[in-house]
Amino acid sequence: MDMDRSDSRTPPPKPPAAPGQPAPGKPGAAEDPFGLWLQRGLHQLYDSVANEPIPAELLRLIEDDKSKDRG
Repeated sequence: MDMDRSDSRTPPPKPPAAPGQPAPGKPGAAEDPFGLWLQRGLHQLYDSVANEPIPAELLRLIEDDKSKDRG
């Protein structure tokens, strides 16, 4: 029986960007018409939500959890 001897700790190679599409995070990615449309649409939908203040109760829960980790 022939076992696969590849190193399972080595992550598989990342696939290349789709043809004609700039790689994510590279200059030119925002120049893609679909990328621009998507970015503008998402900003239009979610900017107001992302800019809302964090509720005090949630901040209290986060601080309580942090103090448990330290102590």
